[in-house]
Amino acid sequence: MPASAPSPRAEPGSAHRPRRNWGRAALIAAPQAWLGLFLLLPFAILLKISLSESDILGIGFEPMVSLARQNLVIKLRLAAYIALVHDHLYLLTYLSSLGYALATTLLCLLVGYPFAYFVARARPGRRPALLMLVMLPFWTSFLIRIYAWKNLLDTNGLVNQLLLAAGLVQAPLHMMFTPFSFMIGMVYGYIPFMILPLYATLVKLDPRLLEASADLGATPWQSFWRITVPLSRPGVLAGCALVFIPAVGEYVIPSLLAGPSTLNIGRILWDEFFSNLDWQRASAVAFVMVALVMLPIVLFSRARARSLEAVE
Repeated sequence: MPASAPSPRAEPGSAHRPRRNWGRAALIAAPQAWLGLFLLLPFAILLKISLSESDILGIGFEPMVSLARQNLVIKLRLAAYIALVHDHLYLLTYLSSLGYALATTLLCLLVGYPFAYFVARARPGRRPALLMLVMLPFWTSFLIRIYAWKNLLDTNGLVNQLLLAAGLVQAPLHMMFTPFSFMIGMVYGYIPFMILPLYATLVKLDPRLLEASADLGATPWQSFWRITVPLSRPGVLAGCALVFIPAVGEYVIPSLLAGPSTLNIGRILWDEFFSNLDWQRASAVAFVMVALVMLPIVLFSRARARSLEAVE
């Protein structure tokens, strides 16, 4: 009688494999549901409001899709988007907001990179204290910190008093409600978001690469430009994305430190929503701003992926 074929041996832990798959799916679904509920759903509501038409009383919004005599009727009101195209103020505001956000990102990079490099090259025992200096402002309210800059840069503020006492100026300088005070507040508010990812990248660099570069005759400056800077590119891209994206729609800092002539999309949104009560146009402004910000996000993501592939 021929021997029967041996039955396949069950792999260890195969009985628990479905449970692991369910747990993995739950872990993936939880953040996706969170993003869908608090990110995609508000954007969908903004898009609906921008394309809808308010009722006669201006209280509610008529449905975009309806049935009339067994016919599907779709109503899309493009007046808000057409108004953005015809009114040059919105175009100038978008360009101004992108310009200030780009300037903030570059200044944070110029100031934050040396500090992050210094912290990464410091002794391991000193790094926690230096990082604490970076994160210490987060223990205070953001609004209070910006108000502190108003007191520092005011005509009778501490900066002018020190300049007058030192004899460097003959009259108080006008620094408040200018592009200078605006950029000071922006750089101060967002520079920790540049330093932390830069430090996380720089601290992982292998110091033996710099030693090998020195053995081959490279100067410290050449080693920095040819080894440290290229290997720190993922941290640079991450820090630039963390600074640039929220800086485009910043509202608190320009409201407190910038002058009335400074064009900023965050202030335009506030005026359209709460002063003019034009929800359609305000939603259109917000949706176009999100579309403009999505392009840098895609570019930063692709560049970061290429940098990580190059490092690996």
